[in-house]
Order: sequence, then structure tokens, then C-alpha cells
Amino acid sequence: MKTIQVQELVQQFQLEVLAGSNQLDRSIMKARVYRPGLEFVGYFDFFPQQHIQILGRKEITYLHGLTEEERNHHIGNIVKYHPPCFIVTAGQDGLKYLKKYCDEECIPLLRTTENTAAFIGKLDHYLLKVLAPEQAIHGVCMNVSGIGILIRGKSGVGKSETAHTLIRRGHRLVADDIIVLKKLSQHTLLGTHNEKTKEFLALRSVGLVNVVRLYGRRAFQEETRISLDIELTRWRDNDLNNDLDLEPQFVEYMGVNIPHVEIQLQPGRDVAGLIEAACNNWYLKQQGYSAMEDFMKRLDMN
Repeated sequence: MKTIQVQELVQQFQLEVLAGSNQLDRSIMKARVYRPGLEFVGYFDFFPQQHIQILGRKEITYLHGLTEEERNHHIGNIVKYHPPCFIVTAGQDGLKYLKKYCDEECIPLLRTTENTAAFIGKLDHYLLKVLAPEQAIHGVCMNVSGIGILIRGKSGVGKSETAHTLIRRGHRLVADDIIVLKKLSQHTLLGTHNEKTKEFLALRSVGLVNVVRLYGRRAFQEETRISLDIELTRWRDNDLNNDLDLEPQFVEYMGVNIPHVEIQLQPGRDVAGLIEAACNNWYLKQQGYSAMEDFMKRLDMN
């Protein structure tokens, strides 16, 4: 299971450390933050103790309104579960009692000036990506007209050369050689680079090129949601290469099914153009139009 340390949050979001400064190496394993509510009145049956605890205006205002004895009792019940950290939003103050308990229990107490809703949105999004399950595969990841694709195939089949042609046509490179896939949900797969290969494309007979230096910032993007898996294969003479495939094909990565297209290579074929056509055809299907269904209807009319 992937983890990050509280210190990384402090740096990423420029958080103020109010207590537990010597405990910033504590691990965070859960991607969703939590705002305690029922826990303040003693109900802990479903308390997600491994999640970051957010204290917004609602929570802090409630605590300020309690007597010292009530406040100490309610806060004491929560801190004994030792969540990774507490984050107070909207720059709220008057937190002496929180500092006391967090110091005693060695729990980081952090603060941000951002409002609660905006901060939770940013933090959830950040945690979802950095803690997402990962898988590294070999190939090229591109964004073609806003559609994220994987280009796979055996070594030397022409993946990087095809990617170069697509870049020249105005599309964007995400990763070459090593693609890092992140599973954000049961239906969402994100493709990105591994930092070391960022912006680089390896072209046989030419060498390593930096696409940003060659073609500008528009030639590269950090990540993309994967919508299509395209496999480049050698031409097979015995195959029926003009068949109209009625059944959609899929490939699975970490439990996420991605539509799959195989493109067989032959001298003279415009592979980059075929990839653009596959992407545009996929987009039309998402809009509810199927060329195959349209064609079959026309046949039925005759």
C-alpha cells in the first residue's frame, strides 16, 4: 500500500504547524479526508481513524461553545484514536486546547487559511492521485485531440516514431518507454510519466529528443485519462484485414477495462492517421453515434 508523510502535505499546501512538529513523519494511507461530527458526542462506531481529520468553522465553532470540561472530554475521545493529523481550515484561532491534546498524543496539528470546501477539494484530489494504485507498462502514452491513449507493441515496431508523427500533427506526448498508470476509480485510469523520462522521446537512428525543446510546451502534457489502448502489430497475410469487427475489444489494467484497437503495420500505411481516426471514432461512440450501427441500418433498409 502506498503512503505519504504528513511533511509532504505541509510542503505541498504550505500548512502552518501548530503542534506535533516532531511527528511530521507520520504516514497517511487513506485518500479521503474526514470531518468529525458524531464523534464529538461520543459515537465512534464508524470513525475512520486512518483518515486526515479536517476541522472547519462548523467544528471549531462547536468546540468553542462547549465548557472546558465538555471540550476536553470530546477532544480527548478523538485524539486517543491517533489519526494521522488534524488540519484546521479558514485560519481559525483560539486553539490552545487542541494544541495541548495534540502535543500530549504526538499528533500533528496543522492550519491553512483556505476555506474548508476549497481546501478539502484540493486535498482529496491530491491524495487520490498520490495514493492511487500504480502499474508501470512499456509503450507510449499520448493525448490525441483531448483523448488519452496508450500505444503498445513489441520493441522496434515503431511506437515512438508514430508518436513523433502525432506530435508533429499537434498532439501531445505524455510518456515514452515507461508509462505509469494510476487507478483513480473502478472506471478511471490515469497515464503519466515516471519523472526520469519526462518530455523525452527515444527515436531509433536519431536518439533521445526533448519534445518541449523541439516543438514547444504544447507538445507535452503531464498526465491524461486513458480512453483507448492501441496495439501496433506486424501485418499478417493470413488475416482478414478488412473485417468489420462487430464486437468491441477491451484490455484490462488493475481491474479497469479500456477499449482496445489493433492496428497492423504495412509499408505505406498512415499509422498516425489511423490512430487519429480511432480516437475520433471512439469520441463519436461516446456521443451516441456508431458508424457500424448506422451502416447496418442502411443494409436493413434495402
